[in-house]
Amino acid sequence: MTRRLLLIDDHALFRSGIGMVLTTGLPDVEIFEAASLDEALLCPCEEPDLLLLDVQLEGLNGLDGIAVFKRKWPLAKVVMVSAIQDSQVVNEALARGAQGFICKAETPTRMLELVEQVLRGQMPITGERVPEGVVAQQAIKLTPRQCEVLDLMSRGLSNKMIGRRMNLSENTVRVHVQATLAALQVSSRSEAAFVARRLGLVN
Repeated sequence: MTRRLLLIDDHALFRSGIGMVLTTGLPDVEIFEAASLDEALLCPCEEPDLLLLDVQLEGLNGLDGIAVFKRKWPLAKVVMVSAIQDSQVVNEALARGAQGFICKAETPTRMLELVEQVLRGQMPITGERVPEGVVAQQAIKLTPRQCEVLDLMSRGLSNKMIGRRMNLSENTVRVHVQATLAALQVSSRSEAAFVARRLGLVN
């Protein structure tokens, strides 16, 4: 079965180079290219299997584009590609729903390996590995209420909005949030969302 890959980067040389690497190294792939988010949305393929999305694009940046592509192609995997090795950028990309993050400094061989991992359902992260507090799923003990808070928190809802959804006071929600962060061994909501998605605790 042919796998469709969409490369979204405003540098034509990078698109051409990684396109050649993927075409040569992966069996049965069809490569599509776009220089911007707008151009990517006009891609002629029905639904790509994988999007390689640059973080820094003119106009709407790659991070903001994740949600746009998830709405258009809900089954497509999204991997951010960037020359920036910043833990905050990595965390934000993964918290917004990206399946992986690949640094442009990787060798072509290594980048090919990472793309293959994503297509197999694994999650590669290169550059600064974050967060450090990733724990085994079986070690996590969350109450049903904390699981519900985690789900809403991972969707980007504030404590106030979560309280309205769950009919709880904002202070009570704050307590649940802190307990959930402690259980996941993370220090921020974005890290909690990343760990939760990685472990399959939320969609």
